[in-house]
Amino acid sequence: MQTGKFLYGGDYNPEQWLDRPDILEQDLDLMQQAHVNVVSLGIFSWTVLEPEEGVYHLDWLAEIIDKLHARGIQTILATPSATRPAWMAHKYPEVRRVRADRVRELYNRRHNYCYTSPIYREKVRAINEKLAQRFGDHPAVILWHISNEMGGECHCPLCQEEFRRWLQNRYGSLAALNKAWNTRFWSHDYSDWAQIESPAPQGENAIQGLTLDWKRFVSSRHVDFFRFERDVVRQFAPNARFTTNMMYRFHDIDYYEMAKEVDVVSWDSYPTWHKPTETVEETALDTALMHDLYYSLKNKPFILMESTPSFTNWQPISKQKKPGIAMLSALQVIAHGSDSVCYFQWRASRGAEEKLHGAVVGHDGRTDARPFREAEEIGRTLPKLTQSLGVHRIKQAAIVHDWNNMWAIEGSCGPRNAGMGYWKELALHYNGLARAGITVDFVNQESSLEGYGLLVLPMVYLLQEDFAQKVCRFAENGGTVVVTYWSGVVDETDLCRLGDTPYGLTQLLGLRRTEIDSMYDGELRRCVMVSQPDKTATHASILCEVAALNETDPAEPLMVYDEDYFAGCPALTVHSYGKGQAYYMASRFEPEFYNEFYETACRKAGLASCKPEHLAPGVLATLRGELLFLQNCGDKPATLPDGGELAVYGTAVYQTGETLQRIL
Repeated sequence: MQTGKFLYGGDYNPEQWLDRPDILEQDLDLMQQAHVNVVSLGIFSWTVLEPEEGVYHLDWLAEIIDKLHARGIQTILATPSATRPAWMAHKYPEVRRVRADRVRELYNRRHNYCYTSPIYREKVRAINEKLAQRFGDHPAVILWHISNEMGGECHCPLCQEEFRRWLQNRYGSLAALNKAWNTRFWSHDYSDWAQIESPAPQGENAIQGLTLDWKRFVSSRHVDFFRFERDVVRQFAPNARFTTNMMYRFHDIDYYEMAKEVDVVSWDSYPTWHKPTETVEETALDTALMHDLYYSLKNKPFILMESTPSFTNWQPISKQKKPGIAMLSALQVIAHGSDSVCYFQWRASRGAEEKLHGAVVGHDGRTDARPFREAEEIGRTLPKLTQSLGVHRIKQAAIVHDWNNMWAIEGSCGPRNAGMGYWKELALHYNGLARAGITVDFVNQESSLEGYGLLVLPMVYLLQEDFAQKVCRFAENGGTVVVTYWSGVVDETDLCRLGDTPYGLTQLLGLRRTEIDSMYDGELRRCVMVSQPDKTATHASILCEVAALNETDPAEPLMVYDEDYFAGCPALTVHSYGKGQAYYMASRFEPEFYNEFYETACRKAGLASCKPEHLAPGVLATLRGELLFLQNCGDKPATLPDGGELAVYGTAVYQTGETLQRIL
């Protein structure tokens, strides 16, 4: 977004304080003190905006927006569809979702509406029209926030009928559907569209093609609902820009599809800092992975819509951020492509579900409390980094993350029903690249690969034929490809590929898969490098594949299994292909393996690291434009390239060029 500044602020809920005008006035003063320049409004305001059916109260919202604007604070205005009023749920039962077990929910919580219900869509249309007519051309409204954290499923009769129509459009005939789903297995052929129901605990759950298509349908319903809301507002605000806030490792929506509809990607980041089972560096890398994923959805800067200035209240253990983590988090998201730092929530609510959630202003209202002081410091710091505002990141490495593939892996029966650890696999490769100082993007199977030097396919179980061809061309033209175990197994409807696998990649890799062996949790298999057979290189886990090298133009084994009947079989290979090369990893290895592997692979691929030499372990290097961010996620001070000291959880920012010039 072209705002000329980093957006800084957060979720503001003045409707909770309308009986306390003194607090509303105090908020304006405190926002200025904290250098806030934007707030999101109206997310959970429907009962105040429309307390009775067809009775609208918008004056209070207009007054708030005007007062904020007078103080130089802009508004991200939400549509209120995330939480419908109680009067609606009781008068119109069809707006309430039906669970997978076919029980209609009572009025409850949020994310609880049927996205197909004509009545609900009509009520949303009406309130959105009122908001757009009133605020569509307001100079303070810079962005529309459609709904909130969209997600969930509805299995009501309306959604069942819509699902059947969706299937008819996708397959055209029952014969085609039966073939795509292999329904002849267990004699499950369908002879009438009306026989098809969504997966249910007491119903069909043995046809993976059905389960996969249901996931696709649910995702498409959410995207359609966003599009519906957006277009209502756009009728009265033709120049408006739109977003909806995405979430961590979210399962229900193919965000690549949602990203096609939004003007700017936004997401809500709530890392679980200071876990006893995870270092701060590991938490930072996990968060960085998500930042890079959301940047990649449109390959341009995104917005951090929500984060906590202190702690959450909904995680298993809602841990307080230690001093310095708030600043580290804020500068990390800027380094990874955000043009904002925003919080949930500005002022702590007095009651209900999130009364104990962290806020910039706590229940005591004090400005000497640490969350407020740290927020104020961040607000002072962001303008010093304006040089990176709106700047796109360089292209170096890309990791394939595809929602269809993820759904297919999770829905498959076998080979490890205890869990394949899809996100863990992504993280191992991402962490190795990030620690090497390489900029990482994410792509799906429709994405262009132009501009990248290295491409990683981690567990691409569902591999489209055209994408396999694209990957081969990428290597042929000089790219480096890394393919892992459990790739190229099934097609788009979860039917197993016939012939040699990894499907479409056997010539690229110089080998074919012959066996797979699932590993128990904690079970390991020793691996050694071919060049150092007496030294353990790493251990394999989760799933071990046996591969046979091609008789002509075979791959070169770099590492082999050294135990059991797998002994001597390749665990890591490399194969030249055209102007490029392809690596194959036959199993999941220990985390340290990926650090060394990617340092070597990236150097051979000609990818320049942004990481200065002799940087201490735990210090992460990230490049955005001409600014280099060094962040100490270790447990002791680190020495900087200029000889200075970087405190624990500290961030140093350098202007790059012939020499590094520190600016922060």
